[in-house]
Amino acid sequence: MSQAPSRAKSRSLLALAGFGLVTAGAAWYGARYSRNGNRDPWYRDLDKPSFTPPDGVSPVVWTALYTIAWSGWRIWSAAPSRERNAALRLWISQLAANARWSRLFFGKHRPKLALADLLALEGTIASYIAAARRVDRAAANAFLPYGAWVAFATVLNAEIARRNPQAA
Repeated sequence: MSQAPSRAKSRSLLALAGFGLVTAGAAWYGARYSRNGNRDPWYRDLDKPSFTPPDGVSPVVWTALYTIAWSGWRIWSAAPSRERNAALRLWISQLAANARWSRLFFGKHRPKLALADLLALEGTIASYIAAARRVDRAAANAFLPYGAWVAFATVLNAEIARRNPQAA
């Protein structure tokens, strides 16, 4: 009996763990800035719209949405191709933009700059979904809730920036 399928499965599980660790790393980076967001006097004093989620909702939602690691792994697991490589580059790009937002918004108190980052993130997510669909429909579909949440976050960030022109 051949050991090859067992090695391939082990390699695939290690890759899934790797995608999970990279995603967790991005989450950790963002959490460094947003962890005290609701207690930060700057954030507390912002004029926020009525549709701002209550404290504690965002961490729960983001934890659920970090299943994006599974999507990246599915694309990585597909047969090598130009489409697969393009989708993987977009996956990495969206993760970087995602991590950057918390630093811009909560760390640097720059809601307008954070909004620009979110707009870029949403565009990258849409591009990833389109690219991933050409490789693996399930991987693409796994990004739809994430794209919807980021769209909501974009509207919320835009409204905060509009209501607080004094904020940089």
